Amino acid sequence: MAILLAELIETKKSQLRVQIFATDIDGSSIAMARAGLYPASIAADISPRRLARFFTLEPDGCTYRIQRSIRDMLVFSEQNVIKDPPFSRMDLICCRNMLIYMGSELQKRIIPLFHYALSPGGVLFLGSSESIGSFTSLFTTLDRRLKLYQRREDFIHIGPRLFLPSRTALGASLSQGNRAGATDGRPTLRDLTEQVLLQQAAPVAALVHGNGDILYLYGRTGQYLEPAQGETGINNILKMAREGLRVELAAALRSAATGREVVRRPNLNVKTNGSFSLVNLTVRAVPPSLVEGVPAAPPVKTDAPLYMVILEMAPTPAGEVTTEISRAQEIKDLEASDEAQALIVALRNELRSKEESLQAANEELETANEELRSSNEEMQSVNEELQSTNEELETAKEELQSVNEELITVNTELQTRISDLTQANNDMNNLLAGTGIATVFVDHGLHILRFTPTITRIINLIQTDIGRPVSHIVSNLVNYDTLPADTLEVLHSLVPREIEVQTRVGTWYAMRILPYRTLENVVEGAVITFVDISLAKQAQEALRVANRRAAAGLGDEPSSDGKLHD
Repeated sequence: MAILLAELIETKKSQLRVQIFATDIDGSSIAMARAGLYPASIAADISPRRLARFFTLEPDGCTYRIQRSIRDMLVFSEQNVIKDPPFSRMDLICCRNMLIYMGSELQKRIIPLFHYALSPGGVLFLGSSESIGSFTSLFTTLDRRLKLYQRREDFIHIGPRLFLPSRTALGASLSQGNRAGATDGRPTLRDLTEQVLLQQAAPVAALVHGNGDILYLYGRTGQYLEPAQGETGINNILKMAREGLRVELAAALRSAATGREVVRRPNLNVKTNGSFSLVNLTVRAVPPSLVEGVPAAPPVKTDAPLYMVILEMAPTPAGEVTTEISRAQEIKDLEASDEAQALIVALRNELRSKEESLQAANEELETANEELRSSNEEMQSVNEELQSTNEELETAKEELQSVNEELITVNTELQTRISDLTQANNDMNNLLAGTGIATVFVDHGLHILRFTPTITRIINLIQTDIGRPVSHIVSNLVNYDTLPADTLEVLHSLVPREIEVQTRVGTWYAMRILPYRTLENVVEGAVITFVDISLAKQAQEALRVANRRAAAGLGDEPSSDGKLHD
């Protein structure tokens, strides 16, 4: 994306500055992406022109490093889009193939969050299987096929606190909870604030964390605190403090955090409504015993140290002049007195203290900026890694779809072959049953494979005998018990054998044993058939008797009724 934008800026000869925030939830992936190193195999996927322009081959010859100008366009940062506060005033949010892994309830929280993060006219770019769902009031569809949506401006914007809990919405959520009161008997933040205030009466107070995040405000604070310019929803007392109060308040919070239970800063000159007022500042550490059991919604942590900031107007002596003109006259009078030098020394010490406090605040600010920059880069890196993983999953999905189509084709062919085989089996079974020829199919081990119903008159077979050896089956044949031996001989010699056998009921059969050959002319067993020859046997016996009588000189003589008798 950065390379495409860089090429577009060069083509348009524009001085447009592009900043891409690349975020992901995995820290190790962000660290890998932040390095900007790619394997040498990318040469197969990137044109030689772009490879030479935007990448540099490392001395090891195995990796490429992205050009610095492209790397500077990206800020990698570890971020959980579900829980962490979003970026703001984005022109384009590219969130492809992430929502498909989330449930509908979670998507309903994230889509409005994207609307809040986009600047007016900003574009949301989703994956091919994703959409904005029912949030048509927040976005206008630019291209349904490409999943491009533009932020609508006719929607009443209500800020991010409606979607996800954040520090911006913290004060309001806690205030509502405290107004409602605890229903389970545990003390609320309001109860905690009032218990501490009982120890020292104060018209204005704030319950804060060590970093200045406000948990609860008590009294009319407008004389000492005001909203910061530029940002909305600021809920940090250090950013809201008026001129003359901020530096001393930050120093007092640091002193209280180092172990001092009560820190006082009397007679502070605070600018209020165009003039200066004397204000007494007190910061008290809240005892942990009072904090235990206080309910707080995320991300509030009541197990962290809490501090009570108490502000009150300093008593003004009668007749004291507070205008700038009177103060100038007072300074001239002090310079003329013997106490002028002492006052100058005190002011210099106070100035030195303020400079030290300012230096410490600047160092903390620089440290916080470095941490924020690192966090932003980590969030960007995690996001890029997630996008890469989603693309790999998309590729795997396409491959699985291709394999599935091949399996469907093979399954169709198998269904056709099964249908043909079923038809062939039906034809063969009807053929064997229709001929009336008793038949038995056996394998090389003389195990029964199949038989026709007629064979049950000769050999006592039932359906469960399939798979049993022929030698285990009792037959109805008379004076013949060498069927297994004769079958083995046919399998060894491959010469068919024919034998006449008789059953116990006197029926004669012509038994034939033939090798079972496949279409590839492979012998895989034997076929034993029994053909009924009883009529032929009776005719043969009658012929034999007639021949014997003829040989004995006996013939047929006519009887008295004119018929011939034997």
